[in-house]
Amino acid sequence: MYKKGIFAVIISIMIAVSFSGCVDNNAGNSNDVSKTITIQDMAGRTVEIPENVEKIVCSGSGTLRLVTYIQALDMLAGVESCEHAEIKGSGKPYHIANIEYFKTLPVIGTQHVENLNHENVIKVNPDVIIISYSEASVADGIQEKTGIPVIIINYGEFESFCDKDLVGSLTLLGKVLNREKRAAEVIKFFSDSEKDIQNRVKGVSDSEKPTVYIGGLSARGAHGIHSTSSQYAPFEALKAKNVASSLELKKQIFVDKEKIIEWNPEIIFIDAGGYNLISEDYNKNPDYYNTLSAFTNGKIYTTYPYNYYTTNFGTALASTYYIGTVLYPEQFKDINPDEKADEIYEFLVGKPVYTVLSENYPGFQNVNFSKQ
Repeated sequence: MYKKGIFAVIISIMIAVSFSGCVDNNAGNSNDVSKTITIQDMAGRTVEIPENVEKIVCSGSGTLRLVTYIQALDMLAGVESCEHAEIKGSGKPYHIANIEYFKTLPVIGTQHVENLNHENVIKVNPDVIIISYSEASVADGIQEKTGIPVIIINYGEFESFCDKDLVGSLTLLGKVLNREKRAAEVIKFFSDSEKDIQNRVKGVSDSEKPTVYIGGLSARGAHGIHSTSSQYAPFEALKAKNVASSLELKKQIFVDKEKIIEWNPEIIFIDAGGYNLISEDYNKNPDYYNTLSAFTNGKIYTTYPYNYYTTNFGTALASTYYIGTVLYPEQFKDINPDEKADEIYEFLVGKPVYTVLSENYPGFQNVNFSKQ
């Protein structure tokens, strides 16, 4: 299902790209010709941009992450102020890897597209503005006020490492920023990783699989044990028996804590973004947690939050491999989760940042709340 969507997005983007020459009629020679291309962005808008983009700014959740993935940080003319901040507990690997460079760049807004400072953008004079999670009218308004082409990318609802929105956004950015080869490498990296995971678990029967639950799932902040997902992407990739899969909402959701007792999953993973809240709640209400067999049997494991200024795909992938080692130890016996995480981060953001993340959050580990 996802692969059909992927190819459709790629083909549509390729078809949408056309070349046109904008010639200054007063020019005396061909050196004064400024070429442009016309692209279709992820909102379906037709946008005319320079053929050779040299300077960009990014605004909104996840835009700078994907620009980092395709190795186009040298094109940045400015960044949001949140990228200057030394954030204790930052869950953004691209930020951890590149903060010193980001701090050398001018600020073009605070955080999110609605806080973009148009005057600051005009001062740094980018060729293109890249935004995310926005309506076409918002992009048109920014373009009108700044006189600079605006392109919208989308992440969509993260359900797969081959998600059509991820592939479409990477393909579009590769074309716009002349990083098509690198964009294709990143797409293949995620696709190959997902295939590897699926091949490892395809021979495991449902009767061999333990029931699982993800608690404390981060979504615009930290939450307690009742924050979960019926379609948690790492579980989906691993074909795990998610006890919350019967819920109708296919996204992050808050469930009644009594429902978790009813499900009584054999293994519980804790999104480390909510770890402190769950620890505090455990200390206040240990009887509730000790009703759950996963707590009494020592089957509680922490995994990294990957929802931080939208989806951190590298962290989601690293967490998937770690969860695989817990659920299917034989099939993932060759995987060292810490080393695998750094392999992923080094490819995507340029540095192995697992150690820094583990200073901010509990790492990939089995935890016992009763001994804290």
